[in-house]
Amino acid sequence: MLATLSLAVEHLLHWQVIVALLIGSIGGVIIGAIPGVGPAVAIAILLPATFSMEPLVGLTLLLGIYGSSMYGGSLPAILINTPGTAVNALTTYDGYPMSRRGEALRALGLAYGASFFSAIFSILVLILLAPVLARVAPMFGSREIFLAALLGIVLVIVAHKGQMAAAGMMAGFGILLQSVGMEPVTYTMRYTFGLDWLTSGLDLIVVVLGLFAISQAFVLMVEPESAPDAQPVTGSMARAIGEVLRFKRVALTGSSYGVLMGMIPGVGEFTAQFLSYTTARRFSKDPDMFGKGSPEGLVASESANNAVPAAAMIPLLALGIPGEALTAMMLSVFYVHNVVPGPNLFQNELDFVYALYLALILLNIIVILWMLVSSNLLIHLIRVPTRFLGMGTMILSFVGIYSLRNSAVDCLVAAGFGVFGLIVKRLNLPVVPIILGMVLGNIMEVKLRASAARIEGPLDFVSRPISALLVVAIVLIVIQAVRGTIRDWPDAGSDDAGHSQQPTT
Repeated sequence: MLATLSLAVEHLLHWQVIVALLIGSIGGVIIGAIPGVGPAVAIAILLPATFSMEPLVGLTLLLGIYGSSMYGGSLPAILINTPGTAVNALTTYDGYPMSRRGEALRALGLAYGASFFSAIFSILVLILLAPVLARVAPMFGSREIFLAALLGIVLVIVAHKGQMAAAGMMAGFGILLQSVGMEPVTYTMRYTFGLDWLTSGLDLIVVVLGLFAISQAFVLMVEPESAPDAQPVTGSMARAIGEVLRFKRVALTGSSYGVLMGMIPGVGEFTAQFLSYTTARRFSKDPDMFGKGSPEGLVASESANNAVPAAAMIPLLALGIPGEALTAMMLSVFYVHNVVPGPNLFQNELDFVYALYLALILLNIIVILWMLVSSNLLIHLIRVPTRFLGMGTMILSFVGIYSLRNSAVDCLVAAGFGVFGLIVKRLNLPVVPIILGMVLGNIMEVKLRASAARIEGPLDFVSRPISALLVVAIVLIVIQAVRGTIRDWPDAGSDDAGHSQQPTT
């Protein structure tokens, strides 16, 4: 254990990792503080650049942006009622009312303190779980990883309650996209239609940049010009951050929900926030204040979302299965450097895993120190015009895409997916299942082919304990989702009927 930790510390002492820590932590806060950009766009733009870096350097940079963006996202959510990132939407419920009644400093301090508490809590939990994962991971063979990937697809679909059909179609579309090109076993062409540029398939990074970065650039450029205003905050930020200790129970509950939801593929921050917020309100002495400026509600929201990033690395590192779009992007960094996530990673490169966790701790320490002195500086970022952000995002996206393979065709493909992503967003359909469908679909195909030689019938999938548990989990989740849909169907129908009978004016 001590030898592994010492090796992990040695990895972190390289100057490239230190620079990545600084850029990732501070850059993530800046990205999060700018409404309309978000970590997904920033990670998509930076992804091509990380391929030339060492694995730990590139992952530290991306993880820094992923984790620290939520700190920055709480700033506009509290001050101007506009969440910097999507997961800070619940922060506006209580943060903005506190700001309106003259408690902006207190609200920001509680948000930063809760985020730091939950982030450190989740990382410490994961460090303690690492030895357990190292023992469990070798029990996963090809069929278990295939079933785990299938479970991930099912969970992603079920997580989009009310849009499960749309999420299923999008996931299927992602699986279709990953099958384009030369098939790796028999070298037959699939869905290329005689086009040479489709022979190598559709690059995941090109699709990611199109769906997330370029589509968001289109959204920013077509929306009305806006540059919101925010007033400076005065007072002792350190004292305000320390007040989170008054709400230790709420912060601990939210952090626990964040860890649990982060480990389950397809669930993520929104479910963790909802459970944390609901629980805090249920046990609060003043539940009527929730949504009107409750400090407990603010702590519940921010502690839940910041515990997710570290926990989301569990299925990625232990099984090589990403739980959401951002970890799916990080998976490509592993593959580029021939570092294969999965059972062998915890067996043979535990020091690398520990280095990632230690890097996350340092990232959060850097972020909280930066937030102590920079909140009023970051207010200026809120005022950046949206169309300027859109044009900058567009330019950086095409630079990153062209740098991948020096291909103008990739730029055209990304632009096409950007238009498609814009249409999908306007229709309020989920985009994330497409990316997870591409990644998990490829894992499912490879592992199913690898295990096919040892499988003689469907019952062989349940002949081993873990595979049997995974099959049972998939069946139960599908049954529960179908039951829930059927149960809600009459209510939806009666609601529609009720609305249709309302008089018009």
